[in-house]
Amino acid sequence: MPEPSSRSSSQKPTSIPAELSKQLADFQQSLWRIKVTEAVLAGVFGLIISFLIVFALERLFPIPALARLAILIAGTSLAAVFAPYWVRRWVYGHRREEQLARLISRKFPKLGDRLLGIVELQDQHESKEALSPELRAAAMIHVANQAAKRNMNDALPYSRHKKLALGVLLGAAAITFGFSIAPKAGGNALKRWLMPLSDTDHYTFTQFDTDKIPDPLVVPLGEAFSFSAPLKEDSDNKPADARARYGQQEWVKAELDENNSYPFEFTGQETKDRITIEAGDAKHRVWVEPEVRPEVSDFEALVTLPNYLQLDPRNVDIRTGVLTALEGSKVVLKGSFSREISDATARLNPQPLEETTISEGRAPIEAENPSDLESLQARAEKEDKKAEAENLVKLPEPRDLKLSMDGATVSSEPIDLGRFHASVPFTWTDVKGLDGAGSFKVEIKTSEDQVPTSYIQGIERNIVILAEETLEFDIISEDDFGLKEIGLSWVGSFNKPSDDEPANGSLTLKKGSPSSNRLSDRAIFSPQTYGISPQTLILSAYTEDYKPGRGRIFSEPLTIYILTRDEHAQVIKKRFDRVISELEDAARKELNNLDENERLDKNNTAEELQSEDAKEKLAESEQKEAENAEKMKEIAKKMEEIFKDAARNGELDQKTMKEMADALQNMKELGEQDMPEVEKKLGEAQDQKSTPEKTEKDLKEAIEKQKEALEKMQETIEKANQANENFEASTFVNRLKKSSADEGSIGNSLNSALTGKLAIVGASPNSDDIDPANQRLLGELSGQQRSVTNDVRWIQEDLERFYARTQKPIHKEVYEDMAKSLIDEKLERLREKIQMNHTFTSRKLSKLWSDRLMSWAEKLEGPKPDGNGGGGDGGSGGGEEKDFEFMLKVMRMVQAEQDIRGRTRSLEQMLRSLKLSER
Repeated sequence: MPEPSSRSSSQKPTSIPAELSKQLADFQQSLWRIKVTEAVLAGVFGLIISFLIVFALERLFPIPALARLAILIAGTSLAAVFAPYWVRRWVYGHRREEQLARLISRKFPKLGDRLLGIVELQDQHESKEALSPELRAAAMIHVANQAAKRNMNDALPYSRHKKLALGVLLGAAAITFGFSIAPKAGGNALKRWLMPLSDTDHYTFTQFDTDKIPDPLVVPLGEAFSFSAPLKEDSDNKPADARARYGQQEWVKAELDENNSYPFEFTGQETKDRITIEAGDAKHRVWVEPEVRPEVSDFEALVTLPNYLQLDPRNVDIRTGVLTALEGSKVVLKGSFSREISDATARLNPQPLEETTISEGRAPIEAENPSDLESLQARAEKEDKKAEAENLVKLPEPRDLKLSMDGATVSSEPIDLGRFHASVPFTWTDVKGLDGAGSFKVEIKTSEDQVPTSYIQGIERNIVILAEETLEFDIISEDDFGLKEIGLSWVGSFNKPSDDEPANGSLTLKKGSPSSNRLSDRAIFSPQTYGISPQTLILSAYTEDYKPGRGRIFSEPLTIYILTRDEHAQVIKKRFDRVISELEDAARKELNNLDENERLDKNNTAEELQSEDAKEKLAESEQKEAENAEKMKEIAKKMEEIFKDAARNGELDQKTMKEMADALQNMKELGEQDMPEVEKKLGEAQDQKSTPEKTEKDLKEAIEKQKEALEKMQETIEKANQANENFEASTFVNRLKKSSADEGSIGNSLNSALTGKLAIVGASPNSDDIDPANQRLLGELSGQQRSVTNDVRWIQEDLERFYARTQKPIHKEVYEDMAKSLIDEKLERLREKIQMNHTFTSRKLSKLWSDRLMSWAEKLEGPKPDGNGGGGDGGSGGGEEKDFEFMLKVMRMVQAEQDIRGRTRSLEQMLRSLKLSER
C-alpha cells in the first residue's frame, strides 16, 4: 500500500479574508448606487431639458409636430437608452471581484494588481507540493492588510450624480417658475410635448379665435376685400393693434375694434398666397384663394299658362332679366350659376300696372245748352269714379320666396300672376362663401291675353263686281296664343229701297287649335253662291281665340259693290274715261320728246351730235322715251282689264267692243314695239364707236319712228274716243230702261196695295187707321221714288253734255223731249203724292212715266239688227266683223266658264264650312 505522503492530492480553495471581502462589497454597493443614480438623474434631466426646450421655443414660435416629436425622442432617449446602457455597464459589468479589482487598478494600480492576484489565487486548484496553503493565506492577509489601509471609495470612477441632481433641481425649478407665471402656457407646452402629433393648438398669450377665421379664405378675384381677425374672449393679452400682410407684400396695420377683432383691408389679389397675421406673441396664417364671383350662367322661367288656353307649360329664356307673362299664369323662376350655391334669397315685390286715363275712349261731351252740358259733365265724373273703383286692384304684400337649391341651380316656388307687375331680385352665395356680383333682378311684366288680329291680303279695299263674279283672297289671323277658328262675315245694305232683306251671313274657313298662333286660308267668295243680289256688301275676315267671353274679332272690312249690269257699265265708262285721259297725257309727252329730238337734229351738225352735251341730251331723251313706253304698257294693261269687264258685262254692242279692241291692240303695239324701237335708235345714236354720219342717221331714224308712233297714238286716241262715245250712248239706253223698270216697280207695289187685303187708300199717312206695316211701305216707296227722280235728273244732265260734245241729233231730240216734259218736277210731285197716300193717282202716274222712259230708251237704241251680218260694202270688212264677233263670243264663254268654276269652288268651300260648324 503506498504511502500517503507520496500522493499528489488537491487542496481546497482559500477564501479572501472576510475584511477584504467586506471592503470589496462596500465598494461595489457604492459603485452601483452612484451609477444607478446617475442613470436615473440623466433620464430625468433629459426629459426636463426637452420639455424646457419646447416650453422656451413655444414662446417664440409654434414648433412643428415633427420637431416636437424629435425633441421628445431626444429627451426620453437618456432614460430609455442611456440609463439601461449605464446600468449594464456599471452594475452588470461589475458584479465579480476581478471586475472590481480591475476598476480599482485604474486608481490604485499596485493595489489593484495585488487584489486581482489574490482573486486569482483564490480560484487556483493545485497540490500542496506546488503551492503551500500557508503561503497563499499569508499573501491574501498581506494584501488585505494593505487594502485596509486604503479607502476603497477613492477608487470609484468620476461621479456626475451631484451635477445631474443639481441640473434636475434647476430644471424642475425652471419648470415650476414657468408654470407659476404662465400656467396656461406651461400646460399647453406640456401637452404639446407629451403628445407632439396631437392637434393641440399652440398657446400664445394673445390668442386668435381661429374657429372664426376661415381657412382657406376665398376672396373675389381682383377685388379689394376685408378680412377680420378676432381674438378669443379669454385671450390673456389683447394688443391695441396688429399687422398682416399678403404673401411678401407690405404689412397692413389694424387696430382692435369694439368687436374684439382686427379689421384688415387688402387690395385686389389675383394669385393664391397666405395672409400672415401678427398680434403680440400670436401669429396666424390663412391660405387665401382669389376666385371669380359666382355668376348667372342661365336664367329661365317655367310658365304655366291659364287653363283655358289648354297649352303645356313652356320654358322662357330670361337672361335679359325681363319676363312677359300672361295674367293668370303661374311662374317658376330657375337660375343656373357658374358654381354650386350654398344660399340664395329672392323677394317678390308687386308693382301696380301702368296708369291709364279713366275717360280714355269716351266720346266728347256735347250739349245744345249750358244746363245740359253741366248735367252731362256731372254724369261723366260719376262714371269716371265708378270706373276708377272698378279698376282699382289691391296689390299683394311683398314677401320672400321659398327657394330650392340643387347644386348650381336655384328654383323658386310658383308665383301666381294677377293684375300687377312684379320685380324679383335674387341674391346668392356659393359654397366657397362668395356672394354674386350684385343681384339679378327679374322684371315680370304681366300682360293681358291680346286681342287676335285678322286681315285680308291680295285684294283691294274697294271692289266693283257683278253678282256672278268670284273673288279670291287670303285671310290671315294671328294671336299671341291659340286661335280657335277663322272665317268670313258679311253684311249688306241696299242703295235704294227694296222689299228684299239685305245680305247677312258668315262662313267658317278653318278650325284652329290651342297651339295655332297663326291661321290662314284662301277665301273664295261669289255673291251668287250665297244668293246675294246687287247691293253694297261690307265683308270682313273674323277670328276667334280661346279667351272666354271675347267672341269674334273682325278685320278691316272690304267694301264690295255688287252692281247690276247697268251700274257696272257706268263704272266701266268712268274707268275708260281715265284711261283715255292717261293716253292723251302720254301722247303729249311723246310730242314734247319729239320736239326735243327735232331741235337736237336741226341745231347740230353730225360732228356736234357726238359732243358730250349732245350725248347727254340724247341720253335724257332715251330715258324719257323708256318711261313713256312703260307708261304705255300700264295703260294697255288697264285697257285690257276694262275690255274684259266690258265683255263680261254683255250690254255693250259689238261695234263699241270692236273699237275698244282696236284701241287696246294699238296700245299694246305702242308699248311693246313702236316706242321701244324709238328708244333703241336713240341709244344707238349715243354709241361711242359710231361715226358722225352714223349718229346723225340713227337720230333721224329715231325721229321718223317717233313720228309714226305719235301718229299711231293719235289714231288710238280717236278710236278710244269713238268707242267711248258709243259706250256712253249705249249707257243712256240702259239707264233709261233701268229707271223705267224702277218706276214700274213702284207702280206694281202701289197696285198690290190697292188690290190687297190691307186697305190704305185715302187714309192719312199718320192716321191710326193705317197698319204700321203699310206706313212703313209708304215710306219705302217714297224713298224709292226720290231715288228714281234723282237718276232721271242725272240722265237728263248727261244727255245735254253728251250732245254738246257729239252733236248727234237723236240725243238732242230725246233731251229736248225730256226737258219739255218737265219729268224731273213731275216725278218729284209723284213722290209727294205717294207720301200723302194718294195711292190710285200715284199708280197711274208711275205707269205713265215708266212707259215714257222706255220709249226714250227705244228711240236712242234705234232699230235692232236683222241678224243677217254686217252687210255693206266689202266682204273683207264683214269677215273681220264676223271674226271679231266669234272671238268675243269665245271670250265671253271663257269668262262664263271661269265664273262657273269660281262659283263651284265657292260652293265647295261653303259645304266644308257647314261640316266644320257641325263639329
